[in-house]
Amino acid sequence: MLGPGDDAAVLRAPDGRVVVTTDLLLEGRHFRRDWSSAYDIGRKAAAQNLADVAAMGADPTALVVGLGLPADLPAEWLDGLTDGFGDECALVGASVAGGDITRSEQIVLGVTALGDLGGRAPVTRSGARPGDVVAIAGRLGYAAAGLALLLAGRTGEAFQELTDAHRRPRPPYACGPGAAVLGATAMADVSDGLVQDLGHIAAAGGVRVEVDPDALEVPAELTAAAAELGEDPLRWVLTGGEDHALVASYPAGVRLPPEWRVIGRVTDGEGVQVTGRVEARGGWDHFRD
Repeated sequence: MLGPGDDAAVLRAPDGRVVVTTDLLLEGRHFRRDWSSAYDIGRKAAAQNLADVAAMGADPTALVVGLGLPADLPAEWLDGLTDGFGDECALVGASVAGGDITRSEQIVLGVTALGDLGGRAPVTRSGARPGDVVAIAGRLGYAAAGLALLLAGRTGEAFQELTDAHRRPRPPYACGPGAAVLGATAMADVSDGLVQDLGHIAAAGGVRVEVDPDALEVPAELTAAAAELGEDPLRWVLTGGEDHALVASYPAGVRLPPEWRVIGRVTDGEGVQVTGRVEARGGWDHFRD
């Protein structure tokens, strides 16, 4: 209802409830200016917050952004960042409602996203029950492969789709509210790796999640990059983060649209089991070496 220009913005909350999430991005840890343009950074910062809102089954409505910027940063860089935020928000009908800016020795972005549930119950991590199926929407492993390629200096055209995936993720936003309508019992944004984020669902629900690796898609792009770097592409799919796919559990028998593919099931027990693989842990943890 009222955007930037006053001391605060005014937003409509038709549902009467507001979904809210926030992320902090630091230069050198979450992005590098020699790898990503200001526009890319804006798109990525917006995407990872908007995906969290979608993972609750809500429609994103707005972002507020806090920026710490070096004094010598060109104004054109800030213009690119702003354009990136705006274009990513436009994908979901959201807007940048305002924010704050201060001087900082390094670039710091604090992004808060807001969303509306549209009368639906939020889809939390804790609702999975034995007998549910587990399904994924979106891409897995692309951003992790892209990061590995960038670290190795393999930035040629042959791998551009993967390096672009690290710079600018493509979350399946519409699948979040869609999952709520379909009756998803639990859902999470895959930001830290499939195994780790499924572990959050398992722990919250007091259940075990069994993943069938044969049901996971390993695209040719990942296979080619893995051959180039001597890596296992399935490892990227299982433990790579920042693609911001959505993973959800559904009651058995629910007819899922093609955007969702079943990759496992929920059983009694605890933790995550990847059938046929010793490794059943992995993913990003900010405080683990």
